[in-house]
Amino acid sequence: MASSFSHKAVPALDVFKPDLFHGKVVLVTGGGSGICYHITETLMRLGCKAAIVGRKADRLREAAEQLARDTGSEAIATPGDVRKFEAMEQVVKQTIDKFGKIDFVICGAAGNFMAPLEGLSSNAFRTVLEIDLVGTYNTVRATMAEVKRTHGTYLHISATLHYSGLPWQAAPSAAKAGVDALSNVICVELGPFGVRSNCIAPGFIETAMTDALNDKQKDSILTSVPAGRLGTAAEIASAATYLASDEAAYVDDLTFFFTESSE
Repeated sequence: MASSFSHKAVPALDVFKPDLFHGKVVLVTGGGSGICYHITETLMRLGCKAAIVGRKADRLREAAEQLARDTGSEAIATPGDVRKFEAMEQVVKQTIDKFGKIDFVICGAAGNFMAPLEGLSSNAFRTVLEIDLVGTYNTVRATMAEVKRTHGTYLHISATLHYSGLPWQAAPSAAKAGVDALSNVICVELGPFGVRSNCIAPGFIETAMTDALNDKQKDSILTSVPAGRLGTAAEIASAATYLASDEAAYVDDLTFFFTESSE
């Protein structure tokens, strides 16, 4: 199969109003790199201000400075370990002290150990769950009062790993399945307060990890992708932009379930 791995896409910013998120504030865990960095950049280009969260303070500050230069909006680095609730409380305080509020929360901090079940230690498994799942819970719990106040939105970066089962991915599969379930509970408990919660589960996306694959590995992946190519971080950012916007005001992880159940 001929590979389309080199396909690139850019955010469809011309689809959205330039000031779509003027006056809005987003807090992003994992916002210093990868997919979440691109989501943050896109929201900022549309007027949003951002607080990005990560454990490596120096790298996080560099990312915040780069985001501000590239977008003309404001970004601050709020170092913190999502595994520690007290750290996330401090992140929230710093964000509100700087920007006055939080409208959107993107939970994207993640970890992974690629190993077969027999080679995956209990400690490694626990570490991934603590970053992905416990970290998401801590982020939600620390921001909940503020997001209820602003009638804000949660967006969780999940994965497709657990939908069918994927070898060597036990830890992130279990963690992301938990994130999906947690998002459903957020919908039920916080929906009456005007809060929405959604998951985006990216498939195979062009990243530093996929760049390291050889042509045979890339083509093998593409045989399972109907579009015949990998997705891009920019395309995930466009989906996130829609879900954060007022145009998605009736979209959350349980809208379809309740609509179907009521018929």
